[in-house]
Amino acid sequence: MIDLACAEPAFLDLTLTGLDAIPSPGEERMATDFLRSPGGGAITAVGAARLGLSSSLVSPLGDDAVGILLRTLLADDGVRWDGRLVARTPVTVIMPANGDRAMATFDPGEGVTADELAAVEPRAVVLSIPRLPLAPAGARVYASVGDVDARALAGGELPDLSSARALLVNEREALMLTGVADVESAATQLAQRVPLAIVTLGSDGALAAGAEGTAHVPGVPVDVVDTTGAGDLFAAAYVWADHWGASLEQRLHWSVLYASLSVRVATAVAGAVTLRALLEEGAQHGLTSPMRQPSAAMKEDR
Repeated sequence: MIDLACAEPAFLDLTLTGLDAIPSPGEERMATDFLRSPGGGAITAVGAARLGLSSSLVSPLGDDAVGILLRTLLADDGVRWDGRLVARTPVTVIMPANGDRAMATFDPGEGVTADELAAVEPRAVVLSIPRLPLAPAGARVYASVGDVDARALAGGELPDLSSARALLVNEREALMLTGVADVESAATQLAQRVPLAIVTLGSDGALAAGAEGTAHVPGVPVDVVDTTGAGDLFAAAYVWADHWGASLEQRLHWSVLYASLSVRVATAVAGAVTLRALLEEGAQHGLTSPMRQPSAAMKEDR
């Protein structure tokens, strides 16, 4: 068994750094560097591995030069790849500037299957809402939703999310999914469909509503360079803290901290700090390490 399987599409992120602004149509701007790193579902897998969890990426990757590079980068971080070979690997071009970013993506549309995901026997999985039916029996399920899926679900009735342990969305996604005007109401409404709704708020931290009550933790002030993948690393840290039986507020504090630390440099993977670095930063913020014997609930999951 492994601790966490990530099954969302994985991309090779191509990041142009040092732009003074995101180019307008027809405009060319010069970057100071060009970086290649794992993206998409691979970000959560790398973050979990750096936090000491056994981690697998089950997404299909191409039998091409891009896929070879991406698999090499994952192996360097101790992430297993348990997907299948396909023709092409997804790619995203990212242009961060002034605390924001623009992205363009190519995705050939290949997806994981239920059998592929079950074969790795994960204790926990991170899946987007449309892929929830693929979750293996007995695994802890952490649901997410991307921008495209949030737009598709907006204005309609959400599917049954009761099988998920938690739903993790950002503020924009929460408002789109519910159609309400404020994030607190959105979290409360989402909590009617899932045991625990967690909404990330960027620099304002994160809030949660659901069976464990409500909680709101503040953000961690940092100088923002690149916000790409911060939500994916929030998810990795949340699974890690939940694995060790941390309380709801502690889970949120650790996840907000991990995501905040990641935006100080270009690319999510470059910003995904190690377990030791996270624990040291947490101590400076008054956080107590959650690491001990896994909780009784986690033992039962096994």
